[in-house]
Amino acid sequence: MRLVRPVFQIGSYKITVPVILAPMAGVTDRPFRQLCKRLGAGLVVSEMVTANTKLWNSRKSKLRLDHEGEAEPRAVQIAGGDPDMMATAARLNQENGAQIIDINMGCPAKKVCNKAAGSALLKDEVLVRDILTAVVKSVDVPVTLKIRTGWSPEHRNGVTIAKIAEDCGVQALAVHGRTRACGYKGEAEYDTIATIKQSVSIPVFANGDICSPEKAKAVLEYTEADAVMIGRAAQGRPWIFQEISHYLQTGSLLAPPSLHDVAAILLNHLNHLYTFYGDYMGIRIARKHVGWYLRAHASGNKFRQHFNQLETTAAQRASVQEYFERLLNGEDIAA
Repeated sequence: MRLVRPVFQIGSYKITVPVILAPMAGVTDRPFRQLCKRLGAGLVVSEMVTANTKLWNSRKSKLRLDHEGEAEPRAVQIAGGDPDMMATAARLNQENGAQIIDINMGCPAKKVCNKAAGSALLKDEVLVRDILTAVVKSVDVPVTLKIRTGWSPEHRNGVTIAKIAEDCGVQALAVHGRTRACGYKGEAEYDTIATIKQSVSIPVFANGDICSPEKAKAVLEYTEADAVMIGRAAQGRPWIFQEISHYLQTGSLLAPPSLHDVAAILLNHLNHLYTFYGDYMGIRIARKHVGWYLRAHASGNKFRQHFNQLETTAAQRASVQEYFERLLNGEDIAA
């Protein structure tokens, strides 16, 4: 059985935990990144920031560009399809405190791909090279890349893209085990990720359908990747990073967090959302996170319907506290 390598480098940055938070638009904001980092993630990556700097004056973009108080290295993902715009965005993000620039060529969303960005770029290998070359030359910090295994099941060109990336000076590569055409349907495949890992010398991160410590270990052993990247499985379960890390180090499973621990984590998360976004947006963004935290509970859906009607931070906090107190007291609140 292959031992999981505990350390790899992105530029001068040593990453000692091979479990990474994937960038997710609308999810991996600063409060969530800081929470996942505190709960064991070796590296966290920001939400996707558009390369169109004309849009950076919007409130949404300003919040996505806010990295105050974050642990190093601060990794910021940018998305776009024009080499010059991507280079400018990378340089400005570095000036704003980014210590790693990550390039999005993995997002399958139509609103991204229709603008010739995200995974749509995988169809144009010449443009991929032009973007990567421009970005790497524009900054003094490491550049990383997130891709899919290819454009479609018939055109899995992930190995070619990986070699182009390494040749352009990209210093690490995350690979989602589906093609652009697959979206999030079907199961992720790891054969292409394993082949990519054998084809390049830079660190490779395996991504897609990794939702448990056992699955993380199996994927690392099968692909020989340097780390796993966790996306949707961290929604409502940010402690998955310490669960995976513990299992990789010891071979034993951590006990699941107690109801008391989950309540404390969730309430702390809500407080940081209110502080970061303000009451109006914080209340609304809290709703989806609470839904994710409670989806494993039989009573979670009923509670979420109630929670989504609340219009003050105090009411949201009080309702979460009451919900968990009733669970801790053994009350049947599923009916």
